[in-house]
Amino acid sequence: MQYPLFTPVSRRQTLAALGAGAATLTVARPAAALQQAPKSEAEQLLDSVADNLLAHAPEGATALGIDTGDRAHMRGQLSDRSPAGVAALATTLKADLARVRALDTSGLDHATRTSLAVVDSAYSVALDGFALPYGDVAVGGWRNTPYVVIQNVGAYLDIPRFLGSDHPLRNAADAEAYLARLHAYPAALDGETERLKAAGAQGLIAPAFLIDAALKQMDASLADARAGGELVDSLAQRTAALKIGGDWGLRAERIVKSAVVPALERQIAEMRAQRPKATMDAGLWARPGGEEWYAWGLRASTTTRMTPDEVHQMGLDQLAELHGRMDPILKKLGYSDGPVGARMNALAQDPRYKFPEGDKGREEIKAYIQTWLGKIRAELPRAFRTLVKGNVEVKRLPIGEEPGAPAAYGGAGSIDGSIPGKFWINLRTTDLHSKYSLPDLAMHEAIPGHVWQGEYANQMPLIRSMLAFNAYSEGWALYAEQLADELGLYDDFEVGRLGYLQSLAFRACRLVVDTGLHAKRWTREEGVRFFVERNGSNPLEVASEVDRYCSWAGQACGYKVGHSEIVRQRARAQAALGAKYDLRDFNNVVVEGGNVPLDVLAKNVDEYIASGRS
Repeated sequence: MQYPLFTPVSRRQTLAALGAGAATLTVARPAAALQQAPKSEAEQLLDSVADNLLAHAPEGATALGIDTGDRAHMRGQLSDRSPAGVAALATTLKADLARVRALDTSGLDHATRTSLAVVDSAYSVALDGFALPYGDVAVGGWRNTPYVVIQNVGAYLDIPRFLGSDHPLRNAADAEAYLARLHAYPAALDGETERLKAAGAQGLIAPAFLIDAALKQMDASLADARAGGELVDSLAQRTAALKIGGDWGLRAERIVKSAVVPALERQIAEMRAQRPKATMDAGLWARPGGEEWYAWGLRASTTTRMTPDEVHQMGLDQLAELHGRMDPILKKLGYSDGPVGARMNALAQDPRYKFPEGDKGREEIKAYIQTWLGKIRAELPRAFRTLVKGNVEVKRLPIGEEPGAPAAYGGAGSIDGSIPGKFWINLRTTDLHSKYSLPDLAMHEAIPGHVWQGEYANQMPLIRSMLAFNAYSEGWALYAEQLADELGLYDDFEVGRLGYLQSLAFRACRLVVDTGLHAKRWTREEGVRFFVERNGSNPLEVASEVDRYCSWAGQACGYKVGHSEIVRQRARAQAALGAKYDLRDFNNVVVEGGNVPLDVLAKNVDEYIASGRS
């Protein structure tokens, strides 16, 4: 899973397409290194649209490393999460969408037309989301949710993580900017609390089990803030290391105790007030306007108009196909009896594939990830015509976030490379991970998955680094898993191939469970049981996974829909180009075309096919 900025072709066919050896490779250069020609009207428009969006999302400027020069003031700002802030963002989107649609595109090159199409798609879908009576809309992101604050959504999670990880601290000015953001944190909390109250007044109350999980984490955040804790320590320790002097920790502590703590208390009080009204019904079907919201959530996640029934059946069909591929590998490993899910459950207990408990196991996990990242780096010249750096840091999730978080997530760093990409790994227990599943997870979150793909996006016009589509992002990450297998990483570690196939099957299960919860009235327990029994998934991981689908309705469906479409487009290119097809060229078309909705991806492949035939 990619973290927010603002927050089948056979293996044999693929290897044949690689050819006898890789041609000379080019390492992709940052856009800043290229000589800049005068910008066209369309390019100036795209720059203007990016600046307007950044004005509403200053954290994005920091994450991309562009909060400098004319944007330096953004380093001390946070997004406005209040109703007024959301309304202002929607107004900006509406105005800029009109400007994009008014531009004469005749004579523009394909890349520029693609960028304009990306803005059109992201903004029009977001505006439809803002028209719904409640919820949080991620503009150019994946975290759309009906619930403004819940176990995996909210400033109480986002801002401490952001300040501790992405906010740079190199000098006194950066430390002052940190304090400015700390001053703004209570307003962000109160803005969300106002929207939480408004949603509750409409009858939109989250499931009881999600509220319970959120309250547990919020209470932990409050206790930490009352003690000074993470928000103070991060600034105090980093400024001490810089030896810049000043009472930074004391100043941060005053803000936290006088303003952050009361804002957290107000938000927790509202959440507690809603808890008696909550039910155990997991899906949006049980909430006012839930069917309409879920239809939009599916559309935003998949960039298609697929219905819940179509998505559900797709998941069942693909799960059966993938289990058919897993069965012979399991038999070869000595697991011959019973359904695939039961045999995968048995495999999960095999001590050969477990990590030790405690900090020793946590360190082994991080080292194991690095080993597999090294293996895939060595093979990437066979899969890409141009290479990016793959600048990635493996980090443990903040401990307070781990209970409600997925197993891992990741994404690219800043445009200039000063902030590395992150592979956040959940290490609340080492039993979350196995030696046969962790390699595949590294391919998905880091290289050649989210971190890798994001570095190509960072070379595009600024707005393209900011806007992302869940089906493409997650579809690419699953395709990255497939590439690792096709490049031979599991030829001498076949249980690793089984981990990869289980990962794909897991995403097929998501199609079934997400639609089951929100459209077919499944209970939370039915969702968990489907994963464990049908796919042999880890129940420790699955419980928080199912909770995530309840809060990020539709998001989990983008993965397999996007992956299936990328693979379908590859097969189409192979059939059309025949001997002229080269895997490296196709992969570069997909990553250098940037993060796009699936219909625009098809147009990019059309262009590739047409140029390859000439």
